[in-house]
Amino acid sequence: MLTAETLKAELLSRANPERALALQRFFKTGPGQYAEGDLFLGLTVPEQREIAGRYRTLPPEEAAKLLHEPYHECRLTALIIWTLQAKKAGEAGRKQLFDLYLENRQYVNNWDLVDVTCPEIIGVYLLNKDRQVLDELAAQNHLWSQRMAMVSTLAFIRKGQFGDTFRIAEQLLGHKHDLIHKAVGWMLREVGKKNPEALEEFLHDQAGKLPRTALRYAIERFDPARRTYYLNL
Repeated sequence: MLTAETLKAELLSRANPERALALQRFFKTGPGQYAEGDLFLGLTVPEQREIAGRYRTLPPEEAAKLLHEPYHECRLTALIIWTLQAKKAGEAGRKQLFDLYLENRQYVNNWDLVDVTCPEIIGVYLLNKDRQVLDELAAQNHLWSQRMAMVSTLAFIRKGQFGDTFRIAEQLLGHKHDLIHKAVGWMLREVGKKNPEALEEFLHDQAGKLPRTALRYAIERFDPARRTYYLNL
C-alpha cells in the first residue's frame, strides 16, 4: 500500500550524506541564508522523479503530509507527485491541488520547490480564470509566495499571454532579494523567446528600473549591440 510513510522510508533508504552536505551548501541553508536550517538527504532530482512516478496515485492529502517533513527531498518529491497528478486531473482535481498548494505554501520554501511545481499547479489552473491571486501572492511579505507569483506566469507565456508577466514584474521591481530579480528576469527572457517585440516594448519603459540581475537575465538572448543598448539605459 502506498502511503506517505512508505515513500518517506524509501527516500531515507537512498540517503547520501556526502551529497547532502554539498546540497545544503548549494541551497544556502546556513545561518541567515534564504534556506536556513533546511535539511537534505542527498538524493538527485532524477531519483526523486523516478520515485514520484511510482507514487503518482498517492492521494493528494496523503502526499501533503510529506510537506511537513524536515527533509527537502520529502517536500520536493511530494510536490512532483502533485504536478504529475495535475497533468492528468480534471477541473475538480486541479482545484483541489491548487488549493492544497496555496494552503501549504509555507512549506514550498526554496526556489527549486517553487520553480518545478507552480507553473503546472498554479499557472495552468488559472489559464481560464481570474488571476488576481497572483497579485495577492506578489504583495505578500514572503519571498517564496512572491516567487510563485512570478514563475507561475510561465504557464501563460507558453500560451502567448504576456500581460500578467509584465504586471507582476512591475509589482516586484523594487524587491531587494536576488532570487526575485532572477525570477523576474527569467520570465521576461521566456517572453522574449516567444515574442521579442513584446519584450522590447516592455523594456523600453522599464529597463532603467529593473534590478541589474533581472535585466541581464531578460536580455541574455539579445545580440551584443542590443544588450549594450539596454544595459546603458
